[in-house]
Amino acid sequence: MAKKNILHMLTPHKHVSPFDVNMALDAGYDAVLPYEGVGLDEVADLVQDVIFSRPPDHGTASAVFFGGDDAVLALDMIEAAKQALVPPFGTNIVADPAGSFTTAAAMVACAEKVLKTKAGRDLKGARVAVFGATGVVGYCAAVIAALEGAEVTLVGHSGVPRVQKRADEMKSRFGVAVAAADGSSDEAKRAVLAEAQLVFAAAKAGIRVLSAEQVAGAANLLVAADVNAVPPAGIEGIDVFDMGKPIGGSAALGIGALAIGNVKYGTESGLFKRMIEAENPLVLDFRDAFALARTLVP
Repeated sequence: MAKKNILHMLTPHKHVSPFDVNMALDAGYDAVLPYEGVGLDEVADLVQDVIFSRPPDHGTASAVFFGGDDAVLALDMIEAAKQALVPPFGTNIVADPAGSFTTAAAMVACAEKVLKTKAGRDLKGARVAVFGATGVVGYCAAVIAALEGAEVTLVGHSGVPRVQKRADEMKSRFGVAVAAADGSSDEAKRAVLAEAQLVFAAAKAGIRVLSAEQVAGAANLLVAADVNAVPPAGIEGIDVFDMGKPIGGSAALGIGALAIGNVKYGTESGLFKRMIEAENPLVLDFRDAFALARTLVP
């Protein structure tokens, strides 16, 4: 009998994401099984149930997916799953909490592509300001950009303390040095924009982060990307379908939420397919998502 490809989807929340369930089944999984309200201390037992129920040569036909809406917790769950493995038994392991890993990967990959087109350069040394940096997408986008050598600043809508805590956490976990800046007023935002070459807007849906006037006044800004698909746009003047289109009144090029979403969709689907086709069990996080997203940007 042919082995079935089974995805075990774990979340600390009340429900798993229907979006992720659909994506996994469409990518080729035979079954997707939800485990809800899962705590970090429960991960090891669940993972060992997954691996010991199948022979070692079935390891790539099983996968454990971590959802939720906390990037740090998802990374901790990945680590707990890795520690629970008992060779030669194995399983694929992946996380995409609230779609943040694949969305952030897509946003940075799109911005990198447009930056190369506009300025003939990559992210190394580029000055990046991240709005919504305490959220899951902003957090991951900041780390990805910093790992690529960008000079990243986390902008706090309520001041510096919360984003400074995130910056310290990124330094401890990933070894990247990122700055923290105040974004609690229009004046503070203008000060940040005066230095920024790229802007990532990853605030809550329906929240206007930057006005057209603020963008127009940002003399050094080359590229601005916005993941908010719910009106009003996070960055005024960027349409959801824009992919490197000039922002009215500005020399900068805009990237909209649905342009990013197309790459995010392909990235998440691609990660699922990669696990199904793997010869050996894989462990995938937002860094792997970024590597794939780079190949998918049109």
